[in-house]
Amino acid sequence: MTKKKLIHFRENLTFPHLFQPGYSEIEKDFHYSSCWKRDFFHNDNPIILELGCGKGEYTVGLAEKYPEKNFIGIDFKGARLWRGSKTVKEKELKNVAFIRTQVDHVIKFFGPGEISEIWITFPDPQPNKERKRLTAPVFLDRYRNLLGPDGIIHLKTDDLDFYTYTLKIIGQENHSTLFSTTDLYHSGFSEDVISIRTYYENRWLELGKNICYIKFKLNCT
Repeated sequence: MTKKKLIHFRENLTFPHLFQPGYSEIEKDFHYSSCWKRDFFHNDNPIILELGCGKGEYTVGLAEKYPEKNFIGIDFKGARLWRGSKTVKEKELKNVAFIRTQVDHVIKFFGPGEISEIWITFPDPQPNKERKRLTAPVFLDRYRNLLGPDGIIHLKTDDLDFYTYTLKIIGQENHSTLFSTTDLYHSGFSEDVISIRTYYENRWLELGKNICYIKFKLNCT
C-alpha cells in the first residue's frame, strides 16, 4: 500500500460523515437505520442513495444542487470515499454521508421506506455473473424494501449489455420504465442525469462511447 493511501485511510477515520462499520456491526442493523433523518441529518428531508458512488461526484454534486435533500453514498473502496468525504469537509456540506460497505449489505443500514431515490452510477457490469449485477432481481428486492411507495431508481452505464439486461429484468418483474435511452447525451433529456458527470464518465465520453440511462419504478408486490 502506498504512503499516500495510508494517509488517506487515516484521514478517513476523522470524517464524522464517513462510516466504516466492521463485519460485527453489519451482522445487526446499523444504529442509524430508520432514523437517519432524526439522528444524523437532524431534519425531515428526503434521502437519496447512491450505490457504488466511487469518488462521490454524484452524491456531492446533487447535495450542492439540492440542499433541501439528504444524500448518502455507498462504496467499498476507502481510497475513493476519501475524495468524496474530503470534498464534503472542504465545502462544509451538512446534507451528505458516506458508508464504506458492500451493496449486498444495504438493507442493514436503512429502514423500510427510508429512501426516496436510488442512483446506480456506472456499476461493475459483471459480464459473467448476472446475479451480482446491481439490477439483478435479488438486489431489486432489497431496494424495494428501502424505497418509499413513489421511489425512483436511476441507472447510468456505458455497458450496452448491462443496460439491455436491466430492461429485460424490469419487464420480467413487471416494474415500470419511466425513461430509457442508449445515447443519453443525444436524447434531449435535461434532468440531473446529464448535469453531473463522474470522472470515468467524462473519460468514456472523450473516447466517443455512448452513455445508457434508465429511470424506473419498482412494483409494489
